[in-house]
Amino acid sequence: MTDLIERTTGAAGQQADKEPDKTPVTDELTPYVAPLPVPPVLRPASADVLRETEIAIRPAWVRLHPQLPPTLMWGYDGQVPGPTIEVRRGQRVRIAWTNRIPKDSEYPVTSVEVPARAPGTPPPSTDPGREGVEPDKDVAALPAWTVTHLHGAQTGGGNDGWADNAVGHGDAQLSEHPNDHQAVQWWYHDHAMNITRWNVMTGLYGTYLVRDEEEDALRLPSGEREIPLLLADRNLDTDEDGRLNGRLLHKTVIVQQSNPETGKPVSIPFTGPYTTVNGRIWPYTEVDAAWYRFRLVNASNARIFELVLIDEDGNPVPGVVHQIGSDGGLLPRPVPVDFDGDLPTLTAAPAERFDLLVDFRALAGRTLRLVNKGPGQPAGVPDPAGNVRYPHVLEFRIRETCAEDTFELPEVLSGSFRRLTHDLPHGHRLILLTPPATKGAGGHPEIWELTEVGDPGGLTLPADGIVQVTGPDGTTRTYRRTSRTFNDGLGFTIAEGGYEQWSFLNLAPIVHPMHIHLADFQLLGRDAYDVSGFDPAVGGTRTPIRYDAGRAIPLAPNERGNKDVFRVPGSQMLRVMGRFDGAYGRFMYHCHLLEHEDMGMMRPFVVMPAEAMRFDHGGTHGGHGEGHTG
Repeated sequence: MTDLIERTTGAAGQQADKEPDKTPVTDELTPYVAPLPVPPVLRPASADVLRETEIAIRPAWVRLHPQLPPTLMWGYDGQVPGPTIEVRRGQRVRIAWTNRIPKDSEYPVTSVEVPARAPGTPPPSTDPGREGVEPDKDVAALPAWTVTHLHGAQTGGGNDGWADNAVGHGDAQLSEHPNDHQAVQWWYHDHAMNITRWNVMTGLYGTYLVRDEEEDALRLPSGEREIPLLLADRNLDTDEDGRLNGRLLHKTVIVQQSNPETGKPVSIPFTGPYTTVNGRIWPYTEVDAAWYRFRLVNASNARIFELVLIDEDGNPVPGVVHQIGSDGGLLPRPVPVDFDGDLPTLTAAPAERFDLLVDFRALAGRTLRLVNKGPGQPAGVPDPAGNVRYPHVLEFRIRETCAEDTFELPEVLSGSFRRLTHDLPHGHRLILLTPPATKGAGGHPEIWELTEVGDPGGLTLPADGIVQVTGPDGTTRTYRRTSRTFNDGLGFTIAEGGYEQWSFLNLAPIVHPMHIHLADFQLLGRDAYDVSGFDPAVGGTRTPIRYDAGRAIPLAPNERGNKDVFRVPGSQMLRVMGRFDGAYGRFMYHCHLLEHEDMGMMRPFVVMPAEAMRFDHGGTHGGHGEGHTG
């Protein structure tokens, strides 16, 4: 390290200087036998931004569970997860994200696609092992080709980790981060074009904290009582006897054997049976009977967690968890995370962050567990439909504490927070999220950028790429698809400093967590739509997609802060507003289900000075506000 110093010595991976014994030992794992590791913390040692700090990607052998052989992984500084980087607001840092993976290194992930099982049986994704399927040789042949994206950061396009700008062995990606942002939890992870889903699974992720005076004034739990929790589900391969060999397994389930457009099978995004927290499967942590602050991020490929805190008898524990921040920083006021019966109120999609305060003061000597509950199931038991084979996440063992904890939950958190309203001058964008079976989509969902057709009278409907939408005011508008793949022409050019409303209309029966780089957004509202008028075989609407006034969808209290990831369920239009300020360049937005991102649910946009936009030649740059949705 040149410009950053290490504060803690978290228990991370053994350096991969030699291969350890990998003899399989078991076919089942016991929960809550490994202590929760805490990543080391790196802080700037000076304000000299001209000095670069190398954070090197290295191989590491990591024991994910005491009953497993060590697992080959890749990690930042050889740690899984990587070190927690902590800076003060406005403290610029320059990092050389350097690829130190040897050229002859084995790729750490085995990838297979397995057939679906009979209806009513647990899906293959809930079991370890390849089920006799040969590994994908193309994945096994992947080189160490990596690029790091600081997720959530307001940083120039050249520093953002553009997916094509990945580097190989010995090369470095140089990024400068201004960190001029309110106190927040960002996170960093690999973003290499086409292979993000496998690179992140190797262990390439970590958390990044920005501090400021507003946060300092709250005197929140800190030091050993502030703990990052990076959740990621994983799967493991087995030997011929069915014993776990510790090898990372990316196993996805085929839902269509051969797509007529591509000739290739179509599979659903990865979910796995084993939940890791800070790189360990089902760990425990000992805590004092005091207040704690947990900085939670869902680093999974596609798993949406439904988290519940339960007691020794499997009953939800109300009144002790409070959310104080989301993706973009502190909320205006604390939001109680109360568990009503067996219903979870903390749903975490991939890349979402949650700043949580937990009050253990009245629970000395108790054991609590954070579990992942299946849809519609009691909190402490597995989902019999097979969506969640193992509910285990993390166990809290609460010690007796002599010293009194005098912290009190603040009534107001962020006095600087300002709610955005539709009254602000702003541009409009309408983005359609299509069903996988849509004509020309190759069996995968797509992002369609839409532009309104001024006079649809000459169109013959239905037609490929033509969509009609009837909004809340009863007016039917006609839109033309202007892009559907990442490499289509640039559609959105945005004036730096400008506000925009982006509306995501999801036609597919799946939740898409949408992420927009660079800007913080606020959710304006969710609207229900009848999407039955869209015909995937045609690639357009036979009858208009219609606003459904009979289904009101209120925003959740913890969705009312600044966010950069937003869950968009099927048959909903989610409206968000944000300001694109503080940086220029080419950025992207995408679904944060990593398999969807890699398969094309990603689009570029450009932010430039408004003064420069006046000289646009009218080629591929759509002006500020194009795509007005009314």
